[in-house]
Amino acid sequence: MLLTRSSAYFSTSVKNIPRGVKLERSNTVFIGRKPVLNYVLACMTLFKSGHEEISVKARGRSISRAVDVVEVLKNRFMPNAQIVNIQISTEQMQSEERGTSNVSTIDITVKA
Repeated sequence: MLLTRSSAYFSTSVKNIPRGVKLERSNTVFIGRKPVLNYVLACMTLFKSGHEEISVKARGRSISRAVDVVEVLKNRFMPNAQIVNIQISTEQMQSEERGTSNVSTIDITVKA
């Protein structure tokens, strides 16, 4: 499915993309600080748009919210959804104040 700049759910920023350029929708939902149901809606939208598998990714303190998103999706809205794979890893982040620090990441793959 191809999207234009006006589409609602993007996994990347579209501010610098010229008008008329079409983007292919990714099957990834990046978890941040928004409420859980916002991300559940984004997951359901990806499934309804034709994706058979989606990837829910989070870092640091958002990991627990990512787990909540997948559990709410499975238990409330899509009881037939299955967790296919869970990957955990650590990324090294550079900051000017603290130097190098390790940040945990999670990638949960869900199949409809």
